[in-house]
Amino acid sequence: MKKGIALLASLALGFGLLAGCGAPGQTSSEQPSASTEKGTEPMVLHWSINSEPSSLDPGVATDADSFDMIYACFEGLTNYDTNGQLVNAQAESFENSPDFTQFTFKLRKDLKWSNGDPLTAHDFEYAIKRNLDPKTASGYAYQLYYLKGGEEYNTGKGKAEDVGVKALDDYTIQFDLKAPTPFFRELTFFPTLFPLHQKTIEANPQWAAEAKTIVGNGPFIMDSWEHKNKIVFVKNPNYWDKDHVKLDRIEITMIDDNNTAFSMFENGDLDWGGYPASTLPPDAIQALKDQDRLMVADNPGTQSVVFNTEKPPFNNKKIRQAFAYAINRQEIIDNILQTGVPAAYGWVPVSMGLNPDGYFKEDQEKAKQLLAEGMKELGLSKFPTVTYTYDTTEVNRKMAEALQDQWRKTLGVTVNLETAETKVYQERRSQGNFDMIRFQWGADFNDPINFLEMFRDKDGGNNHPNWENPQFKQLIDQSYHETDLDKRKDILKQAETILMDEMPLAPINFRGNPYVKNDKVKDFIIFPLGGAYFKYAYITE
Repeated sequence: MKKGIALLASLALGFGLLAGCGAPGQTSSEQPSASTEKGTEPMVLHWSINSEPSSLDPGVATDADSFDMIYACFEGLTNYDTNGQLVNAQAESFENSPDFTQFTFKLRKDLKWSNGDPLTAHDFEYAIKRNLDPKTASGYAYQLYYLKGGEEYNTGKGKAEDVGVKALDDYTIQFDLKAPTPFFRELTFFPTLFPLHQKTIEANPQWAAEAKTIVGNGPFIMDSWEHKNKIVFVKNPNYWDKDHVKLDRIEITMIDDNNTAFSMFENGDLDWGGYPASTLPPDAIQALKDQDRLMVADNPGTQSVVFNTEKPPFNNKKIRQAFAYAINRQEIIDNILQTGVPAAYGWVPVSMGLNPDGYFKEDQEKAKQLLAEGMKELGLSKFPTVTYTYDTTEVNRKMAEALQDQWRKTLGVTVNLETAETKVYQERRSQGNFDMIRFQWGADFNDPINFLEMFRDKDGGNNHPNWENPQFKQLIDQSYHETDLDKRKDILKQAETILMDEMPLAPINFRGNPYVKNDKVKDFIIFPLGGAYFKYAYITE
């Protein structure tokens, strides 16, 4: 366990009893007085994010900053408590069929939208079908493919009425799944399965772009949104569990320069420095270690270099392998990241248990040989200049420079570096407008399939290499229907073996995100799978 973090429990895929009821509880022994009492000052948390959120629409957003804002003002059937345990949230209870092909949730009776409208099971059904509608263009629609008819509707081969989600009444939502899915309850925590206020969406297609038009159901309401500058949240008086919300306001400043953000933290203008608010400057990490102030969020995730497999020279497997084998991962970890994270020789985090030993190792001589063979196959006498694109942080810049130097020394190739602010970077990545690009993936739920199924289809929402392999796809589909856990693990290991042989992306390191905080901030949650949650946070005197 890393200092200051509640880690994930072991992967829970057993086929025992899985039913629950009850609400998340406040587990802290310190109970702050309510700031709304007469004569007390409002309790305000000062936070930062790196960039303008792309959208506050739970069905459309794909970036971390947007998700952190969404979790402040929306909530799903489940959530996490202060111990990092998954608990019921909008749902008061649930049950599942013995074969995990049907989950039924009972909603709380007192649920309301932030505008006071009643929230019902129909809002969940509407949201899920809306997110599967091809017109919505949800990047995470594939997470709803576990539902019967979900993939068919999203790909234009089926109808909305055939999707396996149904409001049985105002307080009961039922999910019918195409195959056993023991981890489905974890998925209900993800924004793609959050309810949406239908009248708001139908009245204004741009509803998620301005504070005044966002109608949510979470612990906070967005009070103001000064684009590219500042977001302010206030406590939601219509939230079902408002008595456990301590903060009166969250003031979030957008700061794209991490040195500036860290200076503001050191000066007391921000209550948090580093993940998940920003990225700590590499030059500050050793000093924070020496002062015993550094903490590391050990959430499952993997950082990588993605290759564009649809254009030369990275349409050649051997060239992709050459670039992957030429990376000196430990040098990057020791000199740039400085957090002691493991080097990654596979895509699925070791904690998920597919292959702790990895699938390849660095090999400079092999890399040179593969490059020569790949160039011959492509008919190249001279390797073309290629570009590596990364999003703007000092850590990413230093990593890009290290990769550039390693590829030059080992392979003798010229790699240009291109940096882009977050929104442009994300657009280039999603549109395939790159040669190589930085990509970090954090778990959405605690199962290896979450790291593998994104590569099932070339046009999948997060398949940035635009890579597809028939055998890989067959194995992913087979895993959906395998109920024997050992056999399922073996199937997924075979799939990852293909992925790491084809190398559409080169893993570099498993995730470990450093941060520091104001000691007065209590019960702030970094989700076990990554991301910020403000509900229980408070500030002591």
